Amino acid sequence: MNKNLAKEVAKNLLKIKAVFLKPNDPFTWASGIKSPIYCDNRLTLSYVDTRKVVENGLAEVIKEYYPTCEVIMGTSTAGIAHAAYVSDILQMPMGYVRGGAKDHGRGNQIEGVVPVGKNVVVIEDLISTAGSSIEVVEVLREAGANVLGIASIFTYGLQKGLDRLAQANVENHSLSNFETLVEVAAEENYISKEDIEKVLKFQKNPSDPSWME
Repeated sequence: MNKNLAKEVAKNLLKIKAVFLKPNDPFTWASGIKSPIYCDNRLTLSYVDTRKVVENGLAEVIKEYYPTCEVIMGTSTAGIAHAAYVSDILQMPMGYVRGGAKDHGRGNQIEGVVPVGKNVVVIEDLISTAGSSIEVVEVLREAGANVLGIASIFTYGLQKGLDRLAQANVENHSLSNFETLVEVAAEENYISKEDIEKVLKFQKNPSDPSWME
């Protein structure tokens, strides 16, 4: 991971409020887990300067880590727009994978030309527990694609996600990560330095609410 790019992306995400850190007033995830962080990378699409940093960064990740890539595939729905921008930068074919097969028409789950025998990189906006990302990879693999890996904007770096990716033999390279974001947030006074230990404790075990104490 390019440390300078990781910090630049983190600064942009905080600036446009795509990421919020509230260690003293935590968010509640759908799972019921109390979290000091909330991330909505869809907002990057609305800010041209941030969008340029993100899309050019993803393109560079693909060129560096997946140089044999032939097709860009986005995750539905958050990865679709990013996949479109990146495929245009790299001048590659693009498609996306639905969360499930359509219940009408041709019943497609993969939209665009099915990349049978092609080297594919999946574009994802956020990696948390990695479940939905792995499902996309598996759909593409079953269709005959050679999935090289994932290029994502941000990862929480949760152990559960890391373990799942390893078990599924899926490589991921993110532009930025939780540790870098916390570092930048402290430098830019979004959180106090005293809160750093608290939010990093959450990352190590999100299911343990003792991080709030």
